[in-house]
Amino acid sequence: MIDDENLNGKEPFLKKENQLLFFLNGEKVLINEPNPELSTLDYIRSIGLTGLKRGCSEGACGSCTFMLSNVVKDDNDTFRIVHRAVNGCLYPLCALDGMAVTTIEGLGNIDKGLHSIQERISENSGSQCGFCTPGIIMALYAFLRSNPNSTQKDIEQNFDGNLCRCTGYRPILDAAKSFANQPSDEQLVELPLPPMATIDDKKDDTQMICPGTGKPCNCKTKTSHIPNKPMELNSEPIFPPFLMEYKKESLKFTGSRVTWYTPTTLEELLKIKKEKTNAKIVVGNTEIGIETRFRSIVYPTIICPTRVEELIQIQKEDNGVRVGASVTLTEMKSYLNGIIKSSENDEIANKKNGTFKAIISQLKWFAGNQVRNAASIGGNLCTASPISDLNPVLLAAGAVLTMVSLDDNGAKVRRQVPINQFFLRYRVVDIKPEEILESVFIPYTRPLEFIQAYKQSRRREDDIAIVSCCFRVLLEPIAESASNTVDSNFKIKDCVLAYGGMNVKAVTCEKTEKQLIGSVWSRELLNDACLNLESDLPLAAGAPGGMIEYRRSLTTGFFFKYFLTVSKQLYQISNGNPLYLVSDKEKSATDAYSRPLSFGEQNYQTQPDKHPITQPIKHQSADKQVTGEALYVDDVKMKSLYAVMVPSLKAHANIKSVDASKALKAPGVKAFFSAKDIPGINDCGPVIHDEEVFVTKTALFHGAPIGCIVAETHIQALEASKLVAIEYEELPAITSIEDAISKQSFFPFTHLLKDGDMEKGWSESDHIIDGEFKVGAQEHFYLEPNGTLVIPGEGKELTVISSTQNPTKTQAIVASVLGIGQNQVVCKLKRLGGGFGGKETRSIFSSCVAAIASYHMKEPVRIILDRDTDMSTTGTRHPFIARYRVGFTKEGLIKALDLELYADAGFSYDISVGVLDRAIFHSENSYKIPNVNILGRLCKTNLPSNTAFRGYGGPQAMIICENWVEKISKTLGMDSYKIRELNFYKEAEVTAYRQSVVNNMMKRVWDELMVKSNYHQRLIAVEKFNKENRYKKRGISIIPTKFGMSFTVKTLNQAGALVHVYTDGTILVTHGGTEMGQGLNTKMIQIAARAFNVPVSDVFISETSTDKVPNTAPTAASVSSDLNGMAVLDACQQILLRMEPIREKNPNVPFKQLCTLCFVERVNLSANGFYATPNVGYMFKDSGVGEGTPFNYFNFGAACSEVEIDTLTGDHTTLRSDVILDVGDSLNPTIDIGQVEGAFVQGMGWSTLEEVVTFPSGYMFTRGPSTYKIPGFNDVPIEFNVSLLGDAPNPKAIHSSKGVGEPPLFLGSSVYFAIRQAITAARLENNLTNWFDLQSPATCERIRTSCLDNFVLQFRKQ
Repeated sequence: MIDDENLNGKEPFLKKENQLLFFLNGEKVLINEPNPELSTLDYIRSIGLTGLKRGCSEGACGSCTFMLSNVVKDDNDTFRIVHRAVNGCLYPLCALDGMAVTTIEGLGNIDKGLHSIQERISENSGSQCGFCTPGIIMALYAFLRSNPNSTQKDIEQNFDGNLCRCTGYRPILDAAKSFANQPSDEQLVELPLPPMATIDDKKDDTQMICPGTGKPCNCKTKTSHIPNKPMELNSEPIFPPFLMEYKKESLKFTGSRVTWYTPTTLEELLKIKKEKTNAKIVVGNTEIGIETRFRSIVYPTIICPTRVEELIQIQKEDNGVRVGASVTLTEMKSYLNGIIKSSENDEIANKKNGTFKAIISQLKWFAGNQVRNAASIGGNLCTASPISDLNPVLLAAGAVLTMVSLDDNGAKVRRQVPINQFFLRYRVVDIKPEEILESVFIPYTRPLEFIQAYKQSRRREDDIAIVSCCFRVLLEPIAESASNTVDSNFKIKDCVLAYGGMNVKAVTCEKTEKQLIGSVWSRELLNDACLNLESDLPLAAGAPGGMIEYRRSLTTGFFFKYFLTVSKQLYQISNGNPLYLVSDKEKSATDAYSRPLSFGEQNYQTQPDKHPITQPIKHQSADKQVTGEALYVDDVKMKSLYAVMVPSLKAHANIKSVDASKALKAPGVKAFFSAKDIPGINDCGPVIHDEEVFVTKTALFHGAPIGCIVAETHIQALEASKLVAIEYEELPAITSIEDAISKQSFFPFTHLLKDGDMEKGWSESDHIIDGEFKVGAQEHFYLEPNGTLVIPGEGKELTVISSTQNPTKTQAIVASVLGIGQNQVVCKLKRLGGGFGGKETRSIFSSCVAAIASYHMKEPVRIILDRDTDMSTTGTRHPFIARYRVGFTKEGLIKALDLELYADAGFSYDISVGVLDRAIFHSENSYKIPNVNILGRLCKTNLPSNTAFRGYGGPQAMIICENWVEKISKTLGMDSYKIRELNFYKEAEVTAYRQSVVNNMMKRVWDELMVKSNYHQRLIAVEKFNKENRYKKRGISIIPTKFGMSFTVKTLNQAGALVHVYTDGTILVTHGGTEMGQGLNTKMIQIAARAFNVPVSDVFISETSTDKVPNTAPTAASVSSDLNGMAVLDACQQILLRMEPIREKNPNVPFKQLCTLCFVERVNLSANGFYATPNVGYMFKDSGVGEGTPFNYFNFGAACSEVEIDTLTGDHTTLRSDVILDVGDSLNPTIDIGQVEGAFVQGMGWSTLEEVVTFPSGYMFTRGPSTYKIPGFNDVPIEFNVSLLGDAPNPKAIHSSKGVGEPPLFLGSSVYFAIRQAITAARLENNLTNWFDLQSPATCERIRTSCLDNFVLQFRKQ
């Protein structure tokens, strides 16, 4: 950063062509010869501003969001300041000239005070791990700066470019919506607003109606809201006056590989393009940025045309609108919206806007807000993506493109290209090398012309299309009634049916269009149209993109929707002509997607006499996280080298040779290390050492590390890693669980659980069912990728700063790999940016890579996995296949269960044995089954080793269980909730693994949820809705959970803590757990504060470190509060016991003074606490009857969800979810509710949206947020109510509490089971009453094809 003295505005400033000038958080920045290959994120983080995070590098997670402000000249020569949120990972540094950049550091900080947005997010528990928080805040800030009069709904719809994996979004939305300046439509009709919390204070004796039971009780219900208070723009930083007068001149920046041009005139732009015909035109870099980053493509010449007036104008013409090619999608949307709004009261003018409305409807779902703010209409067209959302609309509309170039005499030559001639083949368009796209002309719609656009994707917001399309028909009255459209019949004069996602380019349907033109608009044309669409849009088996049957059914389903939509309008135009009648039952097919404002409530109980325990104290690091001051591994400010792994590109292959010579010659490269460079033991693993840090002979999965490149920067190391030449001898690979089972590829290990007498169970059963069910994988998608910084010390000492849930295991394996003692390795961390089990073991391997490099280089080495590397190498939740046989009586009482569980472990054991064991233990969920035979096996595949994930096998087993419960319900014709109620464990009944279910809250939770969710009345309403609607169906389901709490391995149920009390009365706590957003540190602070009777502000936790608390268990299994809390309490009690004699002599002195007196009396004010959970641990036996007790206690919960599906697309919306969870006496209800909400949404994603796709070659396709879809803001339940069960103390854990992190995840599957009910209703319309299998996750494809109507059957293989 160079702050030139002449930039103060007092003297004329002359900037050179090779200098970049912009403002960063109010400061002027001048950079000489900036590197054209750097993104804004690269630069900002390089100068020490680490609030912006690198979450994906593809503009799809929002963690790098910043606000970009610039001056724009309008048509009337007035100037306005535009603020927009953009992605730092894509936006080029060189494009910042003359602009103002605001990052999270520019809003507020802890020392100077938080900005109101930061404060409300912090106070409302809108940040858990905190990694996504700065990006979310900046997205909101930029939106409010541009839209100060926003409604709550406007604000809620603004987050489509941001993701959060922890919170479940509700607290973020509540905080954000408090900035609304105007009520939304929903508020105007007095829909309920979201209450902040409903608090049950046990000490208040006022008689009230309990929100949980609906009966009188001694609870006082206190409902509080976040007060609505808009952001005060007058107090916000002004746009730099210097930039208002700044003259934007032509720029040229020359880097080592790339030259960047920013011309200011069209002539200059065309001259450069004529000279450098291979130059790439970049506006937002949303496509080129992906290509250069992930495909290692280098474009030597980049031209940025954002200063060329002709390209950034929008002009209204007689027959339509002309949009400059560099106009951003947001600017275009705003302009078209303005036209529509201005003609709302002019019927004739409004009818001309059909195309504009279609464009706007597609832009709503086009990428995310940050991408639309940067990407241009010209870039979208020239990219020519076959799955573009906009290109089919422009095709249908008949847009005309204008190309411009210079001839040999320097004169501009323009060429008009109709859009239907523009797309030539896959990503190839009709632009000559010397030409550029100047503008796009979009014609108005004519009278009796109807245009409608459609799109289906895996997730509604920020997702690429599976199929997109747009239809336009121009109708005319049939001759005998041509003089009057009233009572008329109409025929088709002209039409275009345009599709994306059905070919290598966007296409129109020539045969179908020909058939339609001249036809009377009536239902008679539908059958022929669908048959012709089948011919026009062929997809062969194995076509890129897959989902053949689904995609083809969408083509006809969308046309049917369009037909009904047009018919509905014609019915009105023709004064009720019955030819165009759309029945009330059919109208649901014509409804555009509309989502009401989300809301909900949170209910919990506090106990003031336990203060600060049970109090809703905010997260310890919340303020640091909202200001960007919270440090993660890659934020540690230390000069270091960077390591990047060199992966195998084969799933199973012998490595014949490795040649790194070319890579070692690359710029900045320092070294290449492989197995031969490991000073200790290469073989490693968290339990069984069946893995290698670096492959020696045979690569066992795609991505297996063969070595690592070390360089000065991450980008240098990444580029060089691709230069390492590897020769393979490819071997047969097993890349699916089905393939493993068929080929009998198993680890030599089985676990068996038996109880009762199976023959007796079968004989007592009136019915026996059997079946198979598959549960898919799930990617952890923590926002912070795995990362480690290794710092060498004296001799062989190493400090390992790692984003890990398992510091002790990291310490141990690093020491083993280096051949040194664990006493020379310290592993430490402050926090993780999310973990969810994914950093329990798999994080260790990248730590080993960095440690090897640092050991040899004698310098700090950092390894930060790119998102695609992280996702494709670190494993997922285990996929399962279950084969079951269940016996039950005619009343629904379950008598016997015979179950085979197959889990895909991947290429190594990792901790899959524990995952399988927990699955076995949870195979009956909440139900007493007297006769059980359960066999578990681990499949061995050539895939990354699968690992721990929130729930650890339990959710997979429980969704399998609930699937066969649904099948029992179907068999008996009995409501499934009755089956569940009938089979619940009763108090003290014994499980198949011989553990008594004591303090059983299941029935109580269930009964309270029945009342709170109003289940029975809503079930009737759902049935009524389904009778009245043909193409939208609803389902409602209520699901229980019983989750065992403990590590099932006895050894892991221990924890340590170190507590220091200082003479000023402050307390430093260190424990063995890791903070990853779950609030563990906050709870430990509360426990210590309670023990010493001091304010929580006097207790501090700095970090987790193996030299403070050694030999720790991983932070997992939802028992970290149980274990570490007891260890902290033990240490506190030791100190208090030592202090007691001094207290007795000085009973009235404040705690601070007491500490000083203890010091004077030489009392030890430090203590090492320890806790081991008694009487837990289980050993399987070959007989099927094991020994021990696996769990310390059980956590009980239930959820009721209602959904609506679109039967023609498979799209679904969660209308309402109610959750009740038994967490004992909650240590911190705000944190616990956050855990429930986050886990529920994560479980909802696992069972519906999130599909891991791996190709037969072993290559993982879903390796980033562009292909793998976690729930977004738009996916949360519209109404989301969460209650913590009151008056349910748990005698088995710290302060009568219970763990909370994992149990709620399975409850998210209530959405899956509600979807199943909705599909059942859809199938009834076609008289299909038989059982159907619905694999998890219930993706849009599976939902649609399960509905099984004529549109699906047309394409179903015989």
